[in-house]
Amino acid sequence: MSHNPIRPWRNIERRKSRQIMVGNVPVGGDAPIAVQTMTNTLTTDVKGTLGQVIAAAEAGADIVRVSVPDEASAKALKEITRESPVPIVADIHFHYKRGIEAAENGAACLRINPGNIGSEARVREVIKAARDNNCSMRIGVNAGSLEKHLLEKYGEPCPEAMLESGLDHIKILQDNDFHEFKISVKASDVFLSAAAYYALADATDAPLHLGITEAGGLVSGTIKSAIGLGNLLWAGIGDTIRVSLSADPVEEVKVGFEILKSLNLRHRGVNIISCPSCARQGFNVIETVAELEKRLAHIHTSISLSIIGCVVNGPGEALMTDVGFTGGGAGHGMIYMAGKQDHKINNDGMVDHIVELVEKKAAEIEAEAAAAEEAAE
Repeated sequence: MSHNPIRPWRNIERRKSRQIMVGNVPVGGDAPIAVQTMTNTLTTDVKGTLGQVIAAAEAGADIVRVSVPDEASAKALKEITRESPVPIVADIHFHYKRGIEAAENGAACLRINPGNIGSEARVREVIKAARDNNCSMRIGVNAGSLEKHLLEKYGEPCPEAMLESGLDHIKILQDNDFHEFKISVKASDVFLSAAAYYALADATDAPLHLGITEAGGLVSGTIKSAIGLGNLLWAGIGDTIRVSLSADPVEEVKVGFEILKSLNLRHRGVNIISCPSCARQGFNVIETVAELEKRLAHIHTSISLSIIGCVVNGPGEALMTDVGFTGGGAGHGMIYMAGKQDHKINNDGMVDHIVELVEKKAAEIEAEAAAAEEAAE
C-alpha cells in the first residue's frame, strides 16, 4: 500500500496477490512493483544482447526478457543468463522444446501461451522443465492472437474473450499442480486492455504483469502506456510492468519508472519538478532541465529537485523538494534546501552548482539510510 496519513487522497490500496519469484526478484504480494523491458537484438548476438540487458539494468530494470525463437537462441541463452545482472525471462512461442531448453539454460521465467505450444503432453514437459529448474512462468494473453474458438464465440477481441483465455491457461497450469506463474492480458487498445485487467484482477489472485502492447513510438507509446498503466496502478492493480515502445529498451525502463514515481509506488533517481517556462523566466528553463537530466542520470537515490523560472510558483514548489532553484532577476536566482531559502547564485554557474548540491544531498541520504539499517540489525 502507498500510505500517506497526512494526505489520504494520495493513498493507493494494492490488490492482494500471491507472490512468486522471478529469479531473485519477488513479484506480487507486498513486493515493489517490478519494472521490465525486452531486448530487440538477435538473441544469437550474445554480446549485443548482453549490452542491452546491462544498459537496461543500469537504468533500473529489475527483469529483462529476451526472445527465444529457435534452437540457436536457446543455446545463446546459457551465456546470457550466466552474465546477466538481472533475471532473464525467455519469450517462447509455438515450439515447446524452446521452453524446455530455455529453462535448462538458466531462464528465470518462461513467457508462454500454454494454448499455442502443442498438446497437453508437451505442456506437461515444459512445466516439468520449469519446475526442475526453479523457473516461473508468465501466461501471456494478447488481443491480437486470441484462440480461434474464442474469436468465433465473441466475434472480436473483447475483455470477456481475453479473460476466458487467461483463465483457460491458468487451469492448464493448475491442473498440472504448477502455481509459480503470473499473467498478462495485453492489447494495443487502452480501453480493452484496462477492462480485461480489471476483470482478471477480480478472477484470480495470481500476480499481474501489466502492459499496453504495441503502444507505439516514444511519445505516443509513452502517453498510451501512462494512461492505461496509470489507470490500473492507481486502482491498486499490477505487480510488474513493461512499457512497450518502438524505442531503445532503456527508454521503456525510464518511462516505467516515471509512471511508478508519479504514483508514489517506486522511488529511484532524481525527480525533477520544472515549469514549462514563459516570458517571466529568469533563465532558460528548458535548456537547464535538459542538461540537469543528463548530468544527474547517474544518481539512483530518490531525491527531489525543483527548477522553476520565476518567483510566482518557485518558492511554493521548493517547499516540497530536497533542493530547489528559483529564477530571479539581474542574472541570479535563489537556492532552496529542504524548502528553505539558502543562498543566491549566478545563473552562469547554476548547473554545476545544482549538480554538486544534489550529489551531496544524495550522499547524505544514502549515509543516513545505511546508518539506520545498521542500527536495526
